[in-house]
Amino acid sequence: MINLILCGGSGTRLWPLSRTMLPKQFVKLFDNKSLFQMTEERNRNLCSSSLIVSNAEQFFLASDQLEESSKAVFLLEPVGRNTAPAIALACMLLKPEEIVLVTASDHLIKKQSAYADAVRKAEHLASMGFLVTFGIAPGYPETGYGYIEADGENVASFKEKPAQEKAEEYLRINAEQEAKKLPPKYLWNSGMFCFKAGVFLDELKKHSPEIYKASSEAFASKADMQSQQYRIKHEDMLAIPADSIDYAVMEKSDKVKVVPCDIGWSDLGSFDSLDVETETDTNRNSIIPYSDKTPEPVCVDSSDNFIISSERQIALIDVQELLIVDTSDALLISKKGSSQKVKQVVELIKKIKPELTDVHRLVHRPWGTYEVLLESSNYKIKRIVVEPGCKLSLQKHFHRSEHWVVVSGMATVTVGDKSFYIRPNESAYIPAGQIHRLENEGKVELAMIEVQVGEYVGEDDIVRIDDIYGR
Repeated sequence: MINLILCGGSGTRLWPLSRTMLPKQFVKLFDNKSLFQMTEERNRNLCSSSLIVSNAEQFFLASDQLEESSKAVFLLEPVGRNTAPAIALACMLLKPEEIVLVTASDHLIKKQSAYADAVRKAEHLASMGFLVTFGIAPGYPETGYGYIEADGENVASFKEKPAQEKAEEYLRINAEQEAKKLPPKYLWNSGMFCFKAGVFLDELKKHSPEIYKASSEAFASKADMQSQQYRIKHEDMLAIPADSIDYAVMEKSDKVKVVPCDIGWSDLGSFDSLDVETETDTNRNSIIPYSDKTPEPVCVDSSDNFIISSERQIALIDVQELLIVDTSDALLISKKGSSQKVKQVVELIKKIKPELTDVHRLVHRPWGTYEVLLESSNYKIKRIVVEPGCKLSLQKHFHRSEHWVVVSGMATVTVGDKSFYIRPNESAYIPAGQIHRLENEGKVELAMIEVQVGEYVGEDDIVRIDDIYGR
């Protein structure tokens, strides 16, 4: 059985903690592990290998967080088209009889033994030719999830995200079922699936032929980047109709089964749901430090708050039931119970300062990181770290010049047709329009300060001439 891990998502529901270029599955929230790492570890003993579908821009985040022993193949999407095309393209890489366990990369599952039992049941049903979904026994009338109307392992229908009254009705019916010692009738739709690759593709071809045809054509012209990495071409991906696996296949097929389970599941779709999964102190405050440098918040007569803090000292006085998320460049404050409105905040900020929804001040790149230290309309100062053996793309900028000063390590600098070394306390100047590259040929980390000066210092002022990362 193959674990197909879906790594899509824009990271908006947990803004400002997660951003487009660092969505929640890669943020290390629990014991210095990300949800993506926990997903891969959880399924490692249940599956023979992993097949990871990722946005091309986030490939390096996923690969960096995998252990060296991981047997993972990557399918890279230049743009997302929802879950049905992503799963279809992945299944086309596999033999038709291969059983696929489809999981999201950003879900939390706390009951490992119960989860393993549910997966084994799903694997058995999948081996019989069924499309299997996992239904979660609901603990409260959630309106943010779709529901499955179930009769044991049979699926009667799929329900859209309900209004509050309807969700409460589902819970009342489940309580009546429990009183009769019967399984729950209504389950949360977890977004996890299990089936044979060939069975899924046959059902997709039957019920959503446009998606199947476009996906087949995109797969046929894919680029084989390496033996363990495949990339779909941008124009081919855009040609695939966007749709979810639920709408495209599961709600139309007559081969669907459900495994009801209680596995301690949460999709962590809001700060309120993250609050529930975080340990509290004696005043019932939930606190997640953003890094090892984060100081402990000071709370005076303040309780029942959820706090994610960065490197600044946070102090609370006489406040209750607040959500406080502090990062280096943005601060979110909300009442508990209102964090579903974060999406509205993100849409407003996109109009004012769109970069705040895309990246943090500390940005992870395939070659290392950069951190914006100071920025104005016509200059920007960065701290750049290049990992050993890595190099930036060969590039040029139209609107800015750059001045590089090495702080530690040694840099190999290419400017025009010349290459040279610069060491700590030495510098290089790159005029606007000049082709250049930065490389770390050494065995230790290269750290440097970059000063950009020009009429425009946006990150999109870049022309890549050569790039080993395929961007």
